[in-house]
Amino acid sequence: QVQPVESGGGLVQAGGSLRLSCTPSGRTFSGSAVGWFRQVPGKEREFVAAITWYGTPGYAESVKGRFTISRDNAKDTVYLQMNVLKPEDTAVYYCARRRGTVFSRRENDYDYWGQGTQVTVSS
Repeated sequence: QVQPVESGGGLVQAGGSLRLSCTPSGRTFSGSAVGWFRQVPGKEREFVAAITWYGTPGYAESVKGRFTISRDNAKDTVYLQMNVLKPEDTAVYYCARRRGTVFSRRENDYDYWGQGTQVTVSS
């Protein structure tokens, strides 16, 4: 089992920054793509960003240019750097692992999910 654990969420003012971290509990992320999804009140969960095992990133159009996903395989950690945060970024952010080296934007392609971390952006 690969159980992702998220950290780094919190309350921030609009225009501020946060960095989320995701580490596995149990087996490692070795050989796996990792994605970030978010769920906002009254809406379905949506894709945010993902990164391949080799470090190639992909982003949702709504966060492109503001968020950066990266990974440090030596530390077995995936990061999501969030800059120029907006109130509409408020959500619970989930980290998930996919069994495969390339990323997917489909949540059904991910087999292990974290419990989520709350990000709240005030106006």
